[in-house]
Amino acid sequence: MRRSFLLVLVFSAVAIGLAIGISTAHSGRGVFAKSSRVAPNAAAVSGSGSSAAAQDNARIIQFASNPDPVPPFLVNDLDGAAISTAAWHGKVVILNFWATWCPPCREEIPEMIELAKRYKDRLLIIGVSLDDSPPPAVKQFALQMGMNYPIVMASHELIAEYGGVPALPTSFIINTEGRVVQKHVGLYPVDVYDEEVRSLLGLPVDATVQTFKDTGQIFLKNAALATELPGVDMSHLTPEQKRAALKRLNSETCQCGCGLTLAQCRINDTSCPISLKLAHQIVKEIAAGQSPPPAPHAGK
Repeated sequence: MRRSFLLVLVFSAVAIGLAIGISTAHSGRGVFAKSSRVAPNAAAVSGSGSSAAAQDNARIIQFASNPDPVPPFLVNDLDGAAISTAAWHGKVVILNFWATWCPPCREEIPEMIELAKRYKDRLLIIGVSLDDSPPPAVKQFALQMGMNYPIVMASHELIAEYGGVPALPTSFIINTEGRVVQKHVGLYPVDVYDEEVRSLLGLPVDATVQTFKDTGQIFLKNAALATELPGVDMSHLTPEQKRAALKRLNSETCQCGCGLTLAQCRINDTSCPISLKLAHQIVKEIAAGQSPPPAPHAGK
């Protein structure tokens, strides 16, 4: 019943035109990520000048080279205190979407507690609860877990502002200038967060810092910047044909019910067979010089 709240919340937002992605919607799995630890994403990075051999032996930190400003945030936490982006300047912020019923979230909480202790007022962790339990119940859970950072309750608008929550836990990493530089979906080792926080605070790190262009990895709206899409082969197209294909992929809606464009759906859920089939059809039509079928007239 608790998981159903998240699905209702997300699909309600989609129904009113909000681009929210749930990567598990097509697979039938729960909306929380598997509890196994995952390593940082190593895709789409630009070199920092280190040799390939050195990079093989070094840990890598990745931040967006084109980070978007953090969406406006003004919410009261469970103690009634106002949490506002206006007070975030100069701090690193981890905006952590979670739920009490999510096993990986429970596993991650002690790590967030430790990070909050370690960096004190230089790091702000905010837990965004997607529970359907009343706030007092969530607050009681937080007290029992010893959560030493503010907790707020999620809303349709808040989830939409951050482009959707693909799975739980999901954490947005925000730098001291108020820009979203990374997003982690699933359970990550605490060392990943620790090194990112240290790097963003200007402290020494035992890692190589690289950058990637956000083409939907953080905010799905940036999918329009992507020149490649998961599972979609456009290598045989001319540059003009590829531009035409990407334009259609970014304008036509996937028919799987996610409410996203085909490009967004491919980035958000690489396992979706519907977006893959439709994307392949578009590439095939573009390669053959075919025009898209005319849109049906209203009322027909």
